[in-house]
Amino acid sequence: MEGEAIRIVVADDHPVVRGGLVALLGTITGLEVVGEAADGASTVREVQLSQPDVVLMDVRMPGLDGIEATRRIREAVPATRVLILTMYDDDSTVFTAMQAGAQGYLLKEAEQEDIVRAIRGVVAGEAIFGPGVAERVLSYFAGPPPTHTDTTYPFPELTDRERTVLELLARGRRTQQIADELHLSPKTVSNNLTTIFAKLQVAGRAEAIIRAHQSGLGAPRD
Repeated sequence: MEGEAIRIVVADDHPVVRGGLVALLGTITGLEVVGEAADGASTVREVQLSQPDVVLMDVRMPGLDGIEATRRIREAVPATRVLILTMYDDDSTVFTAMQAGAQGYLLKEAEQEDIVRAIRGVVAGEAIFGPGVAERVLSYFAGPPPTHTDTTYPFPELTDRERTVLELLARGRRTQQIADELHLSPKTVSNNLTTIFAKLQVAGRAEAIIRAHQSGLGAPRD
């Protein structure tokens, strides 16, 4: 409400970074840090306890990562906004974070005024992206889909890895099995699946499998 300070929880597993953010935000009129956490699970608990207006969320944290923490926070405390602040700007991480419910995405190289402006923006209901991230999002939604020399290539919006993951999913593989087969971590596979669901605009695994089968992927083995 007008006149009240914006209440913030800072989540980052690096003590120096977290401490610097807490100190920085503490100098800004109208902002109040009400909690901090070093991992995803602690962040979810802290948000449930303090009910902040916004969480400044790192992505890579031990145990429960920032993406899954975002998803749980949005389910448990929907009034709390999540602003991602990370060094990772790859497509998979950006789209997975937004699919999980984040309202903003900034890189850690952002200037102090950009961070403060983003905090105020997401609390006001805006979707906030740093310049580099905004270009990725806009190019994905506004640009033409990637082209391939094989005109029968299904789902051209997917990367080669995402298509392989979808193929294995359509063949009935579970996340751990896909991870083992592709020599990836289960967390990476889960992030890939979330990005696939977002790009295909499907609600989850079942609908993605149906779409894959309709396009000839994942045909049952003899």
